[in-house]
Amino acid sequence: MHYGYTPRRISPRQAQSLMQQKCIILDVRSPQEYSTGHIPGAVCLPENEIHTRASRILPDKNALILVYCKGGSRSKKAADALAAMGYTNVYDFGGINSWPYEIEQH
Repeated sequence: MHYGYTPRRISPRQAQSLMQQKCIILDVRSPQEYSTGHIPGAVCLPENEIHTRASRILPDKNALILVYCKGGSRSKKAADALAAMGYTNVYDFGGINSWPYEIEQH
């Protein structure tokens, strides 16, 4: 089922501005990639697990969700998949490779 919502691609600056609001920062890289460095507060949900795990990890389909990956291709696929699943407030801000702000590791 497609809801007719298309996620918007935004810049890292726009994403950082939106992060001042209550939002979910979604890292769709692998857990190994996530552990090498991620945006503070980001939740790791690999792009290939969106269909099986999104409803548990992202129960609110109207929540503001900001999606990123390494270079931008997986974040687009993940954002499109979330929209197709009925999520209504999804923004894709590309890859962490172009993120000029804080990154944490653990």
